[in-house]
Amino acid sequence: MVAAILFIFYSHIYKKNHDMTKTRKGKTDQLLRVNDHDFTMRPAFGGPAIPVGVDVQVESLDSISEVDMDFTMTLYLRHYWKDERLSFPSITNKSMTFDGRLVKKIWVPDVFFVHSKRSFIHDTTTDNIMLRVFPDGHVLYSMRITVTAMCNMDFSRFPLDSQTCSLELESYAYTDEDLMLYWKNGNESLKTDERISLSQFLIQKFHTTSRLAFYSSTGWYNRLYINFTLHRHIFFFLLQTYFPATLMVMLSWVSFWIDRRAVPARVSLGITTVLTMSTIITGVNASMPRVSYIKAVDIYLWVSFVFVFLSVLEYAAVNYLTTVQERKERKLREKFPCTCGIPNTKTMMLDGTYSESDANSLAGYIRSQIVIEEEKQDKMVIHLAMSNESNSSRKRGLKGHVGLRIIQNTHAIDKYSRIIFPGTYIFFNLIYWFVFC
Repeated sequence: MVAAILFIFYSHIYKKNHDMTKTRKGKTDQLLRVNDHDFTMRPAFGGPAIPVGVDVQVESLDSISEVDMDFTMTLYLRHYWKDERLSFPSITNKSMTFDGRLVKKIWVPDVFFVHSKRSFIHDTTTDNIMLRVFPDGHVLYSMRITVTAMCNMDFSRFPLDSQTCSLELESYAYTDEDLMLYWKNGNESLKTDERISLSQFLIQKFHTTSRLAFYSSTGWYNRLYINFTLHRHIFFFLLQTYFPATLMVMLSWVSFWIDRRAVPARVSLGITTVLTMSTIITGVNASMPRVSYIKAVDIYLWVSFVFVFLSVLEYAAVNYLTTVQERKERKLREKFPCTCGIPNTKTMMLDGTYSESDANSLAGYIRSQIVIEEEKQDKMVIHLAMSNESNSSRKRGLKGHVGLRIIQNTHAIDKYSRIIFPGTYIFFNLIYWFVFC
């Protein structure tokens, strides 16, 4: 008896559940009435334009490419409109939610991304599409999309620049007479994740705008814009570009303190700094698009390159003038081989490391009073006749030929270079950072 009662009870429950499933299926077919209407046409076809509201939630800003001039963004794109063909009676006024399989059976807005290069709807684990229908016919259509779109960038101030990019949405087929695309809640229609960040840029702000776009062959279309501004972080480029370039310029100045006769040391130092600057310039340009205008980083690097190159030319001038001066001294020694018969002489001992000031001090004496005799290979004896007449002529020569003495004194060129090169480079840096910062 008890077993019979239990059997009847469970049979009743199974039958009830089975009937509810059939009933729900019947209600779904009846409510949606997908087969009763032609969904190839927009709602209210032949009447006024159907309003379609849009809102966007930006999930991530994945990458910014200067070489390709584009950006990649992942977002949730939602559309809102009313289609009375999908309305259904409901006591509780609850909506019905469906996945992407129903989207192919009804009308949905044909929104696309203007100037996009690539885009796709995520499909893990299923297509990331949601369709929600309300009893009064209002529809919410949501998708999760990743899009790569073009961004026109201006690199004239790179890397001290800011870039403004836009993601543009527009109906592909319906003009403004058939479909009115608008931001559903104005500026509040765009939401962003506070954790969005980029390694190279600081995201300053997101905002929305809208306007009409005209095509000569098809007409006017509503276009929506997602605008955002990016400010580039400078610290990376300071470490990778500016500091190395500055150090190379400073390293080229070391040659001004090296003996002018150390030809291998000064030449190898100059060539090394020139080649290093060329490598830095090549590395920076390899990661940039081939634009036809000058960038801010180009100005800094090429001016630094010029300073390094001028330091090499400076030693070339010093070496040449040193060679000319030694040739003159050699001819002078050959012309006056002894000191026989010259009274009132004074002897000066000079070895291989004598300074130019000592040698140039001979310029004030008359040629007949200068006699050189060779005692050893590494030394020479210079006899100077100390007369009042020669001293007075030497002073007059110093006053009248100061510029010529600087050129003749090759050591003085290095002395002036130690001041002129750093001072000029510091002045350039002050102007550069003042203008571009």
